[in-house]
Amino acid sequence: PAELRGTYLGLAHPAAIVHFKSLGITAIELMPVHHFVHDMNLLERGLCNYWGYNTIGFFAPHAEYFTRPDDSKGQVDEFKQMVKSLHEAGLEVILDVVYGHTAEGNQLGPILSFKGIDNPAYYRLDDNRFYYRDYTGTGNSLNTYHPHTLQLLMDSLRYWVTEMHVDGFRFDLAPTLARTAHEVDRACPFFSTIHQDPVINQVKLIAEPWDVGDGGYQLGNFPPLWSELNGQFRDCVRDYWRAHDHTSRHLSLRMAGSPDLYGHDRRRPSASINFVASHDGFTLADLVSYDQKHNIMNGECNMDGHTDNRSWNCGAEGITADFAINALRAQQQRNMLTTVMLSQGVPMLLAGDELGRTQCGNNNAYCQDNDVSWIDWQR
Repeated sequence: PAELRGTYLGLAHPAAIVHFKSLGITAIELMPVHHFVHDMNLLERGLCNYWGYNTIGFFAPHAEYFTRPDDSKGQVDEFKQMVKSLHEAGLEVILDVVYGHTAEGNQLGPILSFKGIDNPAYYRLDDNRFYYRDYTGTGNSLNTYHPHTLQLLMDSLRYWVTEMHVDGFRFDLAPTLARTAHEVDRACPFFSTIHQDPVINQVKLIAEPWDVGDGGYQLGNFPPLWSELNGQFRDCVRDYWRAHDHTSRHLSLRMAGSPDLYGHDRRRPSASINFVASHDGFTLADLVSYDQKHNIMNGECNMDGHTDNRSWNCGAEGITADFAINALRAQQQRNMLTTVMLSQGVPMLLAGDELGRTQCGNNNAYCQDNDVSWIDWQR
């Protein structure tokens, strides 16, 4: 129903659940639902922070996903109802959580909460204590080495498990959370506290195993209990199906659960989250339709978004009426999805890829709350 679209209750509507069950999926991973704010520079361009990676409230469901966004109460109840309905259908709920940074940005950003309460306790600062250390690319990095900041994050995680009944978490830019003085450390307080917590060590823990700081690429280096988004799987499968040279041996390792990445810790193939497309980059349909990104609508002169997409347009850039090209594109999508589904590990499917959803070549649609990002259910 129109009044439920884009809301918690819309996600758990019987029509949506029927579709989810028809796919055979077992869990739904939500992009950020912690309350976030829209960047002023986006609002000035008539855009918004559609993805939600701009958190300011670690304990509050985002109000805009409530059926009555102008009401100050009720989003907690509707979130719980969504989780209950999905659980009754046999579907788990995993949250993409952004604990590495906040919406307060760098020294030029607004003072919304943590800056005004205790700036050096909540944030990692340079030696001059004016500028922020930025391992996230967003202007600041939360100081998880401080005991009270760590307590805040653990209280938040427990709240979403014990009160909101979610089944796990995907940690955005997870190496930022594992940094001590500067380096990523497997023995950091954040990991140690999670592993000892009787609530959190029982749920699913998924890392985005890279950030933008020095030594931030940590794929394969997370401790037991953790699974990781396998970026090498994504890149290898894309290369193989566009006939890139010397990929067969690497593909065999990826399909076998990437033992070269996880075997040294005796981690099982379930440590590998296998995917070829995620929210961050081309959709599956665009991966076989575009050689170049087309992000002009983002207002950044096409300078944003990845350039290393490992895509192939199959002979024409973008939409075409050529029957042979369209047939090849459809086959390539099936090839890559089949590889994901038949490989050892945990398969992840980007919402809409089962329908051939396109973003018209935009590989960074974080600010597009329109038909660039929306799913067309009539396809």
